Amino acid sequence: MQFISTRGKSEPQAFSDVVLEGLAKDGGLAMPETVPTVDTKTLQAWQSLSYPELAFNVMSRFITDIPADDLKGIVERAYTAEKFGIEEVVSLSKLNEDYVVGLSNGPTFAFKDMAMQFLGELFPYLLEKRDQQLNIVGATSGDTGSSAIHAMRGKPRINVFMLSPFGRMSDFQTAQMYSVQDENVFNIAVEGVFDDCQDLVKALNNDAEFKAANHLGAVNSINWARILAQIVYYFKAYLAAAKEIGEPMDFVIPSGNFGNIFAGIYARAMGLPIRKLILATNENNVLDEFFKTGIYRPRASKDVHLTSSPSMDIAKASNFERFIYLLLGADRTRQLWEQIETQGYFDLTKDPIWAERANWNIESGQSLHDNRVETIRKVYDDFNVVVDPHTADGIFVAAQYKDAGIPQMYLETAQPIKFAQTVEQALGFVPERPADYAQIEALPQRFEKLPVDAQLLKQYVVTQLS
Repeated sequence: MQFISTRGKSEPQAFSDVVLEGLAKDGGLAMPETVPTVDTKTLQAWQSLSYPELAFNVMSRFITDIPADDLKGIVERAYTAEKFGIEEVVSLSKLNEDYVVGLSNGPTFAFKDMAMQFLGELFPYLLEKRDQQLNIVGATSGDTGSSAIHAMRGKPRINVFMLSPFGRMSDFQTAQMYSVQDENVFNIAVEGVFDDCQDLVKALNNDAEFKAANHLGAVNSINWARILAQIVYYFKAYLAAAKEIGEPMDFVIPSGNFGNIFAGIYARAMGLPIRKLILATNENNVLDEFFKTGIYRPRASKDVHLTSSPSMDIAKASNFERFIYLLLGADRTRQLWEQIETQGYFDLTKDPIWAERANWNIESGQSLHDNRVETIRKVYDDFNVVVDPHTADGIFVAAQYKDAGIPQMYLETAQPIKFAQTVEQALGFVPERPADYAQIEALPQRFEKLPVDAQLLKQYVVTQLS
């Protein structure tokens, strides 16, 4: 299996190469040259597998340059009951015929752990084999950062420079990141919004000379290994809930950067019997706008709303490029992203592909603060289940597309304790915390505050590495 760029100007590479590279040399994102497919008989055989066994079977269809025994070791170390609290790794909570898919059992209580724990084992393996160092420069709206930091802290051959929007995360999210004292972790509080952080990361990656000289890599969902690890839990959730292989299910995904839902798009392309994918946005509704109007118009930083589901406070969806690539190919994708640079948006309504949008089987909707608060309250009253604000956004939007007899699988974003203020507003009580996290906000915090300035960021990185 070789990987190519969404913009078509980079040479095909093996999995290990694109994982360590992050953003492709032409500015695009890595994609497999072909889509490996899975038939009903294989899915039936997979139903009895443990999570590490399933992960190996899915991933080995994409990873052909790592020996099978080594890959098995990587996934077995990544997905343990010790790290995720339960043997199954992914849990299901039944809501009538529907399910909340529990993806937040990992060390930082967020679905990002599902991919990041894999990267935390994969990176050291590859770097040891190649006798290389890797300096990860990433951007987070809250959960990716803490998941990456806790997966990479103390690991050999790796440094982590994590950019986050200063004052725009929950107190719990902030403390989970900034309280880490390991010497290979550098938290950078950017005086801007998430998209500013993301733009800074891209600026450093697009400077080929700087990137090579400082061995930069990425753990954001631009990294194909992140998408691959997320594909696995779509299979796990379906196989765990299915009474019979082949029955249709709808998957519901709160989405800001389009990585989580893109993993579902790919799982469906591989043969998983997903009927509809239902995308939920918050007040930052760039993606909902596209699926409703055909116009993709990223917002300026000043127009990003600060919301009570902050992990989706994103106005430029990096992985959306992968979806457009699947629809239109590399040449057209490159042209459309050039249009974004010159005019700030692109419009597909006059493209023949827009007339075929019903075949995409993707629905979308927007949830506002009052919607998510009311949904948290209703789910608790009806089922005695507490959900976080992002998951509530998904449940609220999904209700608009509910068809009797088709289970809806609500992908959980995080545990409610990470967004205690909103949950308390909805339910009148603060979710219980594990003892280890009782006073996390009171721990000493270590971070550097920087303006939105790529040159200053480069200087900071070089200084810390020298």
